[in-house]
Amino acid sequence: MKDTLNSPFFNACKKIAFEQNIKAYAVGGWVRDIFLERPCKDIDIVVEGNGIEFAKKVAAAISPKIHVNYFKNFGTAQFVHDGFEYEFVGARKESYQRDSRKPVIEDGTIEEDISRRDFTINCMAISLNKADFGELLDLYHGKDDLTNRCLKTPLDADITYSDDPLRMMRAVRFASQLNLEIEPISFEAIKRNAHRLEIISKERIHSELNKILLSPKPSIGLDLLFKSGLLDYVLPELKLLHGVQEHNGKGHKDNFYHTLKVIDNIAPFTSNLWLRWAALLHDIAKPQTKEFNEQNGWSFHGHEVLGSKMVVKIFKNLKLPLDKNLDYVRKLIFLHLRPIALTKETITDSAIRRLLFEAGDDIEDLLTLCKADITSKNEEKVKKYILNLEKVKEKIIEVETRDQIKNFQPPVSGELIMETFHLKPCKEVGIIKNEIKEAILEGKIQNNFEEAKQLMFEIAKNLGLSTLAISNE
Repeated sequence: MKDTLNSPFFNACKKIAFEQNIKAYAVGGWVRDIFLERPCKDIDIVVEGNGIEFAKKVAAAISPKIHVNYFKNFGTAQFVHDGFEYEFVGARKESYQRDSRKPVIEDGTIEEDISRRDFTINCMAISLNKADFGELLDLYHGKDDLTNRCLKTPLDADITYSDDPLRMMRAVRFASQLNLEIEPISFEAIKRNAHRLEIISKERIHSELNKILLSPKPSIGLDLLFKSGLLDYVLPELKLLHGVQEHNGKGHKDNFYHTLKVIDNIAPFTSNLWLRWAALLHDIAKPQTKEFNEQNGWSFHGHEVLGSKMVVKIFKNLKLPLDKNLDYVRKLIFLHLRPIALTKETITDSAIRRLLFEAGDDIEDLLTLCKADITSKNEEKVKKYILNLEKVKEKIIEVETRDQIKNFQPPVSGELIMETFHLKPCKEVGIIKNEIKEAILEGKIQNNFEEAKQLMFEIAKNLGLSTLAISNE
């Protein structure tokens, strides 16, 4: 442990704590991650005294170039040095009002500060004091809980979760990130207090949800959200996917657990948060589009279209960014059936060109999503689908190399059409542009300016535009 603390930063903490006759400790996630052998660049320091003044003295002892950010209202300070972010705070105790997660804070001891933390694995502290430098302070046996892969609260779980309901989301997130099991008593407390999540801001909730989605096996956290009742307050649309309905002995798969499998399938191949969001929501409209007929059984026609529309409301409700990331998720959901559909028919160049045109630079991500979406328990069926998907991918490469369709803009612009035929913006301009685009996608003309220009004159003539304006001159 002392080898880990052999750095200018920790030596400065030890020296200043001794000179000021105050106690200082490294606490929380950084200590936990030492035992998990995980890299951590965020180091929290608690002192029994003024955290801001301590931070300033430590920074000055390391380098005069360090700028310390501090927040008097919260009694915290922070600075960055050599790739690490250090945060300082005075030890404190706190109490909560029923309708808020903002505590009333008072000065406290290290023991009181540790007791107010969320989980025993985050209650460990390492002494930075000269007398016992490097020794572990583990009042709630967090090290044993890490060894036993157990997540529990240091104090009464009902009080812990009711005081700060975001801790319930954090419990699920830690279980998912670190592959821990939430203690049964603690999990029952989450069930009882799930409704308390209503006082938490959507921004806080989606931040934790994003971390769950980015964990190595997101299904762990998502299933815990479902079983705990938290999903009702986080993403109720996802809960509607759960369950199997039967009619005349014919049932469909459980689309909730199918979705969890898709996210786990995609996780090893991408750390792109928004691609994982697309995986999470790709079947979100299946409950609303579910139909049954005797001949074909269950169907979900149009779920990709409705799903791409539902995403907007979901993002708004969770206060997720309504920007290019939303457009990206919508696009992938809208297109997620297309590559698989191509495997069931003769793959034409025209169909590939249209897919390339609509997917653009996101074609690789779309194919990754489609591959993850193959979740049949029939191994031969899975192999067949993956093989066919590879054939589609090869065809995409062939067509794109030849025709350069991805992200293409029609070679003839609206400005050129208006200038050539002395037009103002009007429907005829749109008709000409669209017919040129369609001709390229159908392979009737090549994707080049000369052929597109020639077709422009032909279309214009058919539209009855002035023959005086139509000229190849």
